[in-house]
Amino acid sequence: MLAQERRDAILRALLPSGAATVGDLADALGVSEMTIRRDLGVLAAQQLVEKVHGGAVLARRGAAEPHFATKRSINAGAKAAIAEAAVAMISDGMTVALSAGTTTWQVARRLRGGGLRDLTFLTNSLNVAGALEANGWHSIVVSGGSFRTPSDALVGPFANQTLRQLNADLLVLGVHSIDARTGLTTPNIAEADTNRVMVAGARRVVVVADSSKLGQVSLATFASCDDVDELVTDSGADPATLAALADTGLRIHQVEPLPLARPAEGTAS
Repeated sequence: MLAQERRDAILRALLPSGAATVGDLADALGVSEMTIRRDLGVLAAQQLVEKVHGGAVLARRGAAEPHFATKRSINAGAKAAIAEAAVAMISDGMTVALSAGTTTWQVARRLRGGGLRDLTFLTNSLNVAGALEANGWHSIVVSGGSFRTPSDALVGPFANQTLRQLNADLLVLGVHSIDARTGLTTPNIAEADTNRVMVAGARRVVVVADSSKLGQVSLATFASCDDVDELVTDSGADPATLAALADTGLRIHQVEPLPLARPAEGTAS
């Protein structure tokens, strides 16, 4: 396992409870405690974790949730490849909705114009809107609403009222979890309501989700797999989980994670 892969695994291990001990991480990853301490030092320098006596906790902004910057660092190579596949589904003249999330943010970062013209974007994410604007897009509708959720989403009555009045040719939807029986879920009830509105207003729905999110279930269901046309995920997905999702009628695209440049030890990402 490469050092960056190990650090991704450490961040994934921290997500459920927000904390872990050095000993537990070393046992789970099959490496020495010294190696884990070095990895935690790098992650702390990148402001992704905070070292505490005997272990680490996720770096937090606000009282309860990991920050967007933490999540975007996890499975970054898979998210980049998924985003490239999603960009290839966009055609001239489309109205494209992008939900909040780290994978949809990757999509926005890769929408650099090229041969695409006359696109209009809808989003409930300031991060996504900023990435689109930085790439030269100007026809961007931001929903407004209350800020923030684990995905840095704009949610609530104002967001929902705006989005109900708008229709999209394509919704590129990031999810916290997707399961064949339970459908698309999120731990945030307000974000579930806003995502439900976005799904209802789209002619075609494409879920972009790395393999760690497949077969998982969170608090609030906002759509069934029947509401989704396609799923783009990475090659690390469990075959049985993929088969169950395919049985719901989802068209599934798998991509190989892109190699990413590894930052020097102790530098921020």
